[in-house]
Amino acid sequence: MPRSPKKIPGVLTTIKCPVVPAATVAWPSQSNGKRMIGPPFTLTTGEAQPLGAHWDGRGVNMAVFSRHATRVEWCLFDETGEHELARLVLPARDGDIWHGYLEGASPGCVYGLRAFGPYAPHEGHRFNPHKLLIDPHARALLGHVTWNAAVFACANDQDSAAFVPKCIVVASLPPLSQRPPRPGTPWRDTVLYELHVKGYSHSHPDIPESLRGTVAALGEHCLIDHWKALGVTTIELMPMASFLDETDLVRHGLSDYWGYNPIAPLAIHAPYLSSGQAREMADTVDRLHEAEIEVIVDIVLNHTAEGGADGPTLSLRGLDNATYYQLQTGNAQEYVDDSGCGNTLDPNEPAVIALFHAALRYWACEIGVDGFRFDLATLLSRTETGSFDADAPLWRTIAADPDLRDLKLIAEPWDPSRHGSALGAFPAPVREWNGRYRDDVRRFWRGDASTRGGMATRLAGSSDIFGHGGRTPSFGINFITCHDGFTLADLTAYATKHNEANAYGNRDGTDCDWSANGGEEGDTDHRDLLVRRRRLRCAMLATLALSRGVPMLLAGDELSRTQRGNNNAFCQDNALSWVDWTARDDPLRDLRAFVTQAFAWRRQWRSPRMDAFFSGTAPSAHPDDKDIRWFEPSGTEVESTRWDDAGKLGLGALMTLHGPAAWDPERLFLAFNPTDAILSFRLPAPDGVQSWCTVLDADSVQQESASVHLAGADVCVPSGGLLVWVPHRLP
Repeated sequence: MPRSPKKIPGVLTTIKCPVVPAATVAWPSQSNGKRMIGPPFTLTTGEAQPLGAHWDGRGVNMAVFSRHATRVEWCLFDETGEHELARLVLPARDGDIWHGYLEGASPGCVYGLRAFGPYAPHEGHRFNPHKLLIDPHARALLGHVTWNAAVFACANDQDSAAFVPKCIVVASLPPLSQRPPRPGTPWRDTVLYELHVKGYSHSHPDIPESLRGTVAALGEHCLIDHWKALGVTTIELMPMASFLDETDLVRHGLSDYWGYNPIAPLAIHAPYLSSGQAREMADTVDRLHEAEIEVIVDIVLNHTAEGGADGPTLSLRGLDNATYYQLQTGNAQEYVDDSGCGNTLDPNEPAVIALFHAALRYWACEIGVDGFRFDLATLLSRTETGSFDADAPLWRTIAADPDLRDLKLIAEPWDPSRHGSALGAFPAPVREWNGRYRDDVRRFWRGDASTRGGMATRLAGSSDIFGHGGRTPSFGINFITCHDGFTLADLTAYATKHNEANAYGNRDGTDCDWSANGGEEGDTDHRDLLVRRRRLRCAMLATLALSRGVPMLLAGDELSRTQRGNNNAFCQDNALSWVDWTARDDPLRDLRAFVTQAFAWRRQWRSPRMDAFFSGTAPSAHPDDKDIRWFEPSGTEVESTRWDDAGKLGLGALMTLHGPAAWDPERLFLAFNPTDAILSFRLPAPDGVQSWCTVLDADSVQQESASVHLAGADVCVPSGGLLVWVPHRLP
């Protein structure tokens, strides 16, 4: 760094910033090992935008928001982050943004912030300059949090610098115009695959050990080939932004594995980078784009790792607590905790929206991702009274940004607050995780009474949820399993949760997984039970593949990944959560061939991918040829009064899609048997169909030779089975 400032065009003021004369603010000597105060750093006023620390090729501009601060210091550290070199007062303030420019500073510069102002919790203010703060717009962090008392007590004078991460100035990544284009897969052709960056590749034998568990591993050919074979078009990564281990977990020797405890929304979680550089993530995205695979990241904008009133002061709390967080009306010392994580960010505050917007633009426009899944997205859409607002500031901001509005945007449409779900209420073009699909399909395949109607509605695209306001089936993300809850294998092997390893007395996690064990809890040596469990898993996967809407698979379900009945493995960073690739050697666990086949048929057939709801009507040229007909196993059509009949479980569906050649429509007949017994299904006999060919069987590892049956014949479907037929074409 130069010892004297140079003239910068457009900068009118040059201010010498004081170096705080504290013993801890020192510059390690290069000659005799003694510590000494550094040279006088000189700041110019710089610019108020963009927020954060940005290098322009000559120096670094620092800008930070704080409406209620009286002074903000930019604290510089040596490259280790252990020695504080200087505390520089940001010299200029434009409205609520404090800023300054340090010529000569460059990428690699290590820094933090300190904010001065009132410590008045009853008014919502928790300023304390003894607490070193993370820049909320930081793009890289050095070090980790040490849970020392200095990071907690807001009112004390213990300096926290030794116990918190420091920020790092980074250079901008190459512009998207110089990189491979996004695949741009239409929603109707999209197949999502949710995975955890570390757990997915940690135990993969074909990935170099140095890359396992990192972002770089996702660009390896063995994984790309795996996804392409399954039919996956889009991987959805669980939280990638920097997060912390909660103190309660640390006390139990556990860690925050899932990553829903964020502290810096623009900084990639350092352990996920084998190189330590964000460029690794961008390069991986490029390799996936070259393979026509999209990347969506799960982004957590509703709360931070600072927790409740007794939590640490690490960033936003110390910068402007009263502005960033929602505080209790009449008791500003306490936080609104609709997130269930101690605090809730204020989605109606422009400064909060500016932070969200900056994070989204960084991930989309520099890292290059194709979209976002918004955790607890209802909390980003609440008014001050808690009601849901489809026209909330965040969605308006995205809609006004041409770089964001056409990305794949997915909402988790619920939160743990008393306000509950807003499924089906999000504004276009936002898609939504369809929790009703998960529950209704699980209940049907468990064999619950009166579930045929729900199953049929989900298979047909959930018109009861999305059939309004111009929406189509692709506005629903269909899934049976996700990171939260049982895996697919555990749905068929456990009747109750087994979360004892989480150290919460098995009180955490949902008590309503709609699972069944087939008569024996957990592992078993009974081959007949293992075969039925496998068949049931394949039946559910086939249901997902053949439903209208956008399907999402959970990583490892194709290998029957188990968490031993743990339905809340958020704190299990171990083999319980990691994908077990040895399942590829076990034919009862390895479902890859079936998944490949089911989703290949989805790509080939138009009916499951049609982005329109079934009408239940027929074209005028074929008045008896409805686009969908529902059958009892006996071959009669389901009567409107029998959908909720508790004694009726088996269900047949005949899908018909007329194309340009009306004489040759696409027809599929699906038979579902969730019962504990074999059911006989009568094959329908629509005009022009003399016989049917079996193309998908949940009881078959791979359909080696298709069986042919005459129309009107009775065919047996085993317990927990699903079969699919198409009209047989004579050679």
